[in-house]
Amino acid sequence: MNIAIVCYSTFGGSGVVATELGVALARKGYQIHFITSGQPVRLSSFHKNIHLHQVYVEEYPLFRYQPYELALTSKMVEVVREHHIDIIHAHYAIPHAYTAYMAKQILHKEGLEVKIITTLHGTDITLVGNHPYYKTAVNFSINASDAVTAVSHSLRNMTYELFDIQKHIQVIPNFINLKKKKQKPSTCHRAMLAEPDELILTHVSNFRPVKRACDVVRIFHKVLQHKKARLVMVGDGPDRENAQAVAHDLEIQNYVNFLGNYLDVNDILCSSDLFLLPSESESFGLAALEAMAEGVPVISSNAGGIPEVNKQGVSGFLSPIGDIDDMARNALIILQDKLTLDRFKAQAFQEATLFDEEKIIPMYELAYKNTQG
Repeated sequence: MNIAIVCYSTFGGSGVVATELGVALARKGYQIHFITSGQPVRLSSFHKNIHLHQVYVEEYPLFRYQPYELALTSKMVEVVREHHIDIIHAHYAIPHAYTAYMAKQILHKEGLEVKIITTLHGTDITLVGNHPYYKTAVNFSINASDAVTAVSHSLRNMTYELFDIQKHIQVIPNFINLKKKKQKPSTCHRAMLAEPDELILTHVSNFRPVKRACDVVRIFHKVLQHKKARLVMVGDGPDRENAQAVAHDLEIQNYVNFLGNYLDVNDILCSSDLFLLPSESESFGLAALEAMAEGVPVISSNAGGIPEVNKQGVSGFLSPIGDIDDMARNALIILQDKLTLDRFKAQAFQEATLFDEEKIIPMYELAYKNTQG
């Protein structure tokens, strides 16, 4: 089967999942064609059965904003024609599912048929899609897809609440490749991040306001009053400077490391003792799952799909959004002694196995086959 995967190439959960899905399918013999504006961040090496088709948008003075959607539609049509694509898998409703529908109509006029599967990841529904300027197009794109999936029950329910959806939405959660993690040689360099007697707390995100990076620093400040520790902040975005300012205001800047975007976060997670994710909106919580897969327990909010990943009292703890006092108390429960910490680490990894790639990829394969009749 020939599958075109349309996704964002930048840092973010949807691009990560789409790329890992393509790599997993390619290993099983599918021909995978990525259609993106650039090299996907998780596609850093050569893979058999994987092809990359980059979308270029030429600057033209007539347009105030360059027409990426038109260029993407044309690239989809070109790839389907030349490589006999059976399915376009669009990750994000806008613009990917919308442009996939336009490409499908062009191809239909030429006597070529292609199926569209749309995977909803969160921001396309909760922020972008619900905006009055885009809502009609998002609603249409979802209903016009041949199959629709969402990464959590929370996101599926929200989609039904916000839109007039006539299609069945199947929940296929995000996943992690545990076999690859076991095979990869350890590159942990804990000594470079902290002193031997210091605990390491970690946060990974794109530092958008919904990630509440400043709350991460405030939680750490409360933990630091009771435990020797370091905070490692991985990623970059609009709230990074604000978080750095909070660290300075609390006079803990010497205990907080801002690393910026880091391609292989597992190098950091494997040295971590606790992961902080106080987001006010998360469709799934892929960052939490990646931490758990490294045996790192999670302190998080109870937003969106996070409770479907982080199990209360098992892999970590959940708190109301913005309740940094409760999050700090929960963090200290896990970090109270080595025995408790080791127990939570083992439980976090065990919960992560529920989302192993080998359990999730067959769900996508079945969805592909069902569209073929």
